[in-house]
Amino acid sequence: MIIFPAVDIQDGKAVRLRQGRAHDSTVFSPDPVAAARHWQDQGARWLHVVDLDGAFDGLPRSRHIVQRICEALSIPVQLGGGIRDQNIAQAYLDAGVERLIIGTLALEQPQAFAALCARFPGRIGVSLDAEGGRLKTKGWVADAGMTVDDVLPRLLGDGAAFIIYTDIERDGMQSGVNLTALEHLARASSVPVIAAGGVATLADVQALYPLSRTAHLQGAISGRALYEGTLNLAEANRWLAAQQD
Repeated sequence: MIIFPAVDIQDGKAVRLRQGRAHDSTVFSPDPVAAARHWQDQGARWLHVVDLDGAFDGLPRSRHIVQRICEALSIPVQLGGGIRDQNIAQAYLDAGVERLIIGTLALEQPQAFAALCARFPGRIGVSLDAEGGRLKTKGWVADAGMTVDDVLPRLLGDGAAFIIYTDIERDGMQSGVNLTALEHLARASSVPVIAAGGVATLADVQALYPLSRTAHLQGAISGRALYEGTLNLAEANRWLAAQQD
């Protein structure tokens, strides 16, 4: 099981939002590259990066920062936010990103998403972001009119390589994970699932861990909790390593 530290980029800074609200952000570092290096130094095996400006505007606003992050790290980077066509996807992969996370395009343009998966096999994942069980798009501001169960078979058939599930109501709130929803998805999915939203303490990691052994849970993304210290990355990695002994 992998802990993915999150570096969310807004206006050139590393921030965290509460419940995905663009106006409710906390700046944790004026330098996203420095934040990325910090998590690598703390033992991160992967880094999760989101271009928040791209997610809201539908354009790759922070591509130059993302490239600098990739150049500065030796660990792989996964990226989401504003990836709405194959040209943008190619540019980010050329910049050093290992795999891409698609949200709006996957839900609103199925044929375009399937074409993206076919062009970049094994490198395209989907972000399923739910509030009250309903999926959201366009940076979590638009109701997709669907649930996870509605879209999962099609996404898997289209070639999605992994799934990220975010409980929007818990994101940035440090309120614990939605274990019921995650267990349902991790058992229904045939590809790796990553949990996001509410991963706040070591206890949350410990609660999720069994799903990495009995279902398709690959890991958990955490942001605010790591920055504010309620979850310690080194401690979590030590606990996870001990389970393999």
